[in-house]
Amino acid sequence: MSLVVSYRLLTPLLLFGFVQVILTKRFEVKDAAKICLLAEFSANFSLSYETTARTKATVLFSLPQDAQESPQSNCNNMTAPLLVVSFGNGHFLSMNFSRSNISYKMEELTLVFNMNDSTLFSNSSKADLFNTSRSLDIIAKLNTTYTCLSDSTVSMENVNITLSKVQWEALPPAVNFSKTKTECPADVTTSPPPTTLAPTTATPVIQNPIRGIYNLSNNNVTCFLAEMGLQINVTQMTGNKITTKVFNINPHLVNVSGNCSSDHASLQLTDNWTMLTFQFVANTTLNNFYLKGILISTSLVPSPGNRFKAENTSLHYLQTTLGKSYMCQAEQVLQVIPNVSINVLELHVQPFKVDNSKYGTAEECQMDKDDMLIPIIVGAALAGLVLIVLIAYLIGRKRSHAGYQTI
Repeated sequence: MSLVVSYRLLTPLLLFGFVQVILTKRFEVKDAAKICLLAEFSANFSLSYETTARTKATVLFSLPQDAQESPQSNCNNMTAPLLVVSFGNGHFLSMNFSRSNISYKMEELTLVFNMNDSTLFSNSSKADLFNTSRSLDIIAKLNTTYTCLSDSTVSMENVNITLSKVQWEALPPAVNFSKTKTECPADVTTSPPPTTLAPTTATPVIQNPIRGIYNLSNNNVTCFLAEMGLQINVTQMTGNKITTKVFNINPHLVNVSGNCSSDHASLQLTDNWTMLTFQFVANTTLNNFYLKGILISTSLVPSPGNRFKAENTSLHYLQTTLGKSYMCQAEQVLQVIPNVSINVLELHVQPFKVDNSKYGTAEECQMDKDDMLIPIIVGAALAGLVLIVLIAYLIGRKRSHAGYQTI
């Protein structure tokens, strides 16, 4: 069976030379007149499916502005709000919330797509419902609004959803969002404490991580190439406070190990405090590779046990054609679990088919392409403006000469 990957962008990013602005959508869940959940966010989807021609297609689309709360949404006696959003031709997004004495959390995200919708899934080989879900643990204090202006991607089976400009609050005390906020780790910045009369020691600002070179060899032949800066973010509920621990991986202090094979590769970075493992897999049928798993174990984060641990082996990041390398100069946030993420800077990686210890042709991330696209758009717009002014000048000059013709 031969599979060919094709891409369709159903929500164009450019319209007459301007970048499209993705708008947020507000939702409310009520029990009679009392609100049990407020939510506001935008969502982008990436879904892969098989066509009737036995090829692989990937479709990209956004949550439309006509999306609305489904009647299935309910407050569950004001203890476990459920938001179900319906959109398009029989598609659903649902979020399950729960509460404790001092906090609430979003604990499950579910997506349901009607594969019979030909406007989205052209020539899909399946005509039934595709259902996938992911357990989450996004915690916020009661009577605070959870906010996350940064993009946050949740990976599930054959689909990724990226939430942006997020605000939500379960069991709000009023009809609007609370002014007090619980910020997501990606939005939190470390700043020094306020100045007092007594001498104080300012909390150091976390600097960008140092870019390290992490290569692996098999029988004295280089089989894995990687260069990147790594910063780990962990958010926890400590007592009645939400704390965030941010720390960098120092390439000068780590021991590099791992293994390579034709379809699996792993890179393990270990220092005195932390062990970080990346797991890559190769799909020879689709002729690509991607980052499938991340494992973190560290003593730098408080934990009931000796070490804090986080693991996710169902990711789908950094997808690239086999024989090529993945490159991203922009900062990427790899969400491991809802409260743990890794900021990756100046990334260049090739875990398979390394030839002569050199990177293959680089496939750039979308963020780098966008950074290049905006100057091109601006330049094209300016060139068009100059052309219009020049044409107007020539037309005006021609008319001026015509006015002085001898009768």
